[in-house]
Amino acid sequence: MTLMEQAMQASAHIRERISCSPRLGIILGSGLGALAQRVVDPVAIAYDEIPHFHSSTVEGHAGRLVAGSLQGIDVVVLQGRLHYYEGLSMDQVTFPVRCLKMLGLDSLIVTNAAGSLNPDFQPGELMLIRDHIKMVTDSPLRGPNIDAFGPRFNDMSDPYTSEIRALAKSCGDELGIDLKEGVYCYMPGPSYETASEVRMLGLLGGDAVGMSTVPEVIVASHASMKVLGLSCITNMGTGLLDQPLHHEEIIKVGEQVRLRFITLLESIIRNWPAD
Repeated sequence: MTLMEQAMQASAHIRERISCSPRLGIILGSGLGALAQRVVDPVAIAYDEIPHFHSSTVEGHAGRLVAGSLQGIDVVVLQGRLHYYEGLSMDQVTFPVRCLKMLGLDSLIVTNAAGSLNPDFQPGELMLIRDHIKMVTDSPLRGPNIDAFGPRFNDMSDPYTSEIRALAKSCGDELGIDLKEGVYCYMPGPSYETASEVRMLGLLGGDAVGMSTVPEVIVASHASMKVLGLSCITNMGTGLLDQPLHHEEIIKVGEQVRLRFITLLESIIRNWPAD
């Protein structure tokens, strides 16, 4: 069965289970899954109930799809994501995004927990992703192109849609939230970066680093979806502070910033541009 056939089968299964007509997808990263609890009239589907989906194995990722209404817009929330380091292929990691596109969604919000490469970006702050640097050689678009999604060679000049970034900054200003803006670096994980890697990424122009998001954004951009990327800075990169990194601490910071994160996202969704 081809990837396209798998996506059609999975999206058909989802469509049969939900009652809304979603146009916005939201992927929630480590410790940020609480937004799914705000969905009105929710229908929740575990990933392992959806054909060709894979279950998330990472703490802080519930591994379920929640469909319903949020701030007056029909949405599909992916409560937890899949990662390359879990042993999955890029096709498997980005499969949920292809299914969202098959469901007719034209917009995507991706969130993550990230380490700071910029001494001015502190744990607990939120960063709007302006661009990314992919430090993983594999690509979710490697192999035969799926013409129904997009062209063989897709443009990446504005992967994090400038119009939506402007909206997010406006919402942050209205709420009094100091929303940083920067470049996200994608590393394969699951090991945290070394101090030398953190210095290198900073020299390359990176402001934050994580182990997700970029494959999803590449697929969404290939499919001409509007994309907003938002990082929760949960820790300083290795070597910037004299202390080791622990996943439990990252989850804890995500929980601490929960209210500010939800308040900002709900404002952005409420003001999301019409088709």
